[in-house]
Amino acid sequence: MSPIRDPGPSAQHPALGRPVVTIGVERPDDVEAVRGVVARAFEADAAKVVDMVDALRATPEAWIPGLSFVARLDDEPVGHVLLTRCWIETERGRLDALMLTPLSVVPEHQGQGIGTALVAHALDVATAGGWPLVLLEGDPRFYGRRGFAAAEPLGFPSPAPQHIPPGAHQVALLPDHEPWMTGTLVNSAPLAALNELPRF
Repeated sequence: MSPIRDPGPSAQHPALGRPVVTIGVERPDDVEAVRGVVARAFEADAAKVVDMVDALRATPEAWIPGLSFVARLDDEPVGHVLLTRCWIETERGRLDALMLTPLSVVPEHQGQGIGTALVAHALDVATAGGWPLVLLEGDPRFYGRRGFAAAEPLGFPSPAPQHIPPGAHQVALLPDHEPWMTGTLVNSAPLAALNELPRF
């Protein structure tokens, strides 16, 4: 798998006359701006989610350079999505996969399609890199229209059924996925720790 085969920045054109939203790989000087976008997007839970992103950055087995994406309006960061490594315990051994979390858009630009564009870009990059699947925990009403489906019926048990609401554990099966690539999710340490906590 080649996680940095990014097809290049993508652009979303909202209503006529509005600025173009561009999406590309996080730049070295974006780290603080990304923290700000995440904090504003999650508001009351900002500290938990920002700490999670910081912990993922500091976890080499999870963090993959080139898989943190920023949405910009006039070069101002307004959204962010992160893919990090997770694993699936399959019948043939441990398989590398990706976890999508968090997805963040600043409040004044929510509802404009930026989150949808970020998810689509992340899935395009994962597909180009030969990754077999992307998992997440989120609202099925949102992600179900953006390439994801309930993971448990597809052979991926919930990693924390006591905390994760029904239907929130979801998967996008990418073109390189094969039928044997199912099994138990093994999260990186920062995400595994969250599975011991009530949801945000």
